Amino acid sequence: MSFDFTDRGKKPVVENIDSWTQDNNNYRTTVWTGEKMQLTLMSIQPGDDIGLEVHHGIDQFLRIESGKGLCQMGPSEDNLDFEVEVEDDFAIMVPADMWHNVINIGDEPLKLYALYAGPDHLPGTVHVTHEDAINDPNEH
Repeated sequence: MSFDFTDRGKKPVVENIDSWTQDNNNYRTTVWTGEKMQLTLMSIQPGDDIGLEVHHGIDQFLRIESGKGLCQMGPSEDNLDFEVEVEDDFAIMVPADMWHNVINIGDEPLKLYALYAGPDHLPGTVHVTHEDAINDPNEH
């Protein structure tokens, strides 16, 4: 199956989320940006992570489609007092203003999708690698 990975925000979209996520090989691909929500697909390589971050005023939902990870959250970047191993079919809810990270602790890409309420990345954002995301001047 061939998917459209462009940002089709503010248009109706229906996709098989599992297959769409599995077929994404970019670190991050923003596929839908609306007024109050955004959907990104992620493929995290073994040993890599989403990057320790906090979204001010934005709640986040992540769902693991395949792979194994370690989810960390806490009130500050040096106090991640919440840790849970996650794998296929796990959901992670990150409250606004909560520091968090997900590390790939498996030996295959960690495939997940993230819903931001409201949007966090510029419409159409694609980061082929984690390094691209780090070096993007539009990222926090």
